[in-house]
Amino acid sequence: MIDTINNTVTLRFLAEPSDVNFGGKVHGGAVMKWIDQAGYACAANWSGQYCVTVYVGGIRFFKPISIGDMVEITASVIYTGNSSMHIAINVQAGNPRRQERVKTTHCVMVFAAVDDNGKTVPVPKWVPETPAAIEMENYAKKLMALRQNIEDEMKPYM
Repeated sequence: MIDTINNTVTLRFLAEPSDVNFGGKVHGGAVMKWIDQAGYACAANWSGQYCVTVYVGGIRFFKPISIGDMVEITASVIYTGNSSMHIAINVQAGNPRRQERVKTTHCVMVFAAVDDNGKTVPVPKWVPETPAAIEMENYAKKLMALRQNIEDEMKPYM
């Protein structure tokens, strides 16, 4: 489902037995793949361009996902730069026979829109219109500052 008013893409599906890890739950790698797919769909839809993943940060696994759970991945634009888009990803899951879903995973991804030659291209500006959207944009800006601090600290070791 694509919600162009709220700049959001939602993917829903059942967790399959092929997604299982040795502990009997959905493998974290499978969840990360789904996150990347939802993030790409959101970024490509917003920009109208092919997009590449630039950064995935702060991925947090709160709860495991069981085989057979209904998985819902919501990706939303929360900040745009010139050619980049910050996408907040939330994963929820639960028994498909019930309406209740619990948050299992969260992260923020950064995508860049590129042309056929791999050069970055401008993206439409996202303007937050609600208090919640403004809060998410501020969250994205804080994360950008933290990433810059980490990069500055790591320079001597790179």
